Amino acid sequence: MKTAVKKERQYITDKKGKKLSVVISIDEYTQMLEDLEELEDIRLYDAIKSRKEKSISFEQYLQQRRAKKKNA
Repeated sequence: MKTAVKKERQYITDKKGKKLSVVISIDEYTQMLEDLEELEDIRLYDAIKSRKEKSISFEQYLQQRRAKKKNA
C-alpha cells in the first residue's frame, strides 16, 4: 500500500460555504481504489484465517474438483 502524499484539496461548497464534495486528481482516486481493494483482501484473509479451518493446497483442490466433475 502506497502512502498518500498530502496535497491541497479543492472543495465544492454550497452558498453558505458548507463543503459538499472534494476534487482530487485521477491518480489519487486510482490509488485510493487500489488501497481499498487491498484492504478488503486483507480483511477477507483475516476472516478466513480466524475460522481455523483445515486448508488444502491448490493442487488438492483441483484434484477434488476434477473428481467431482468426473462423477457428476
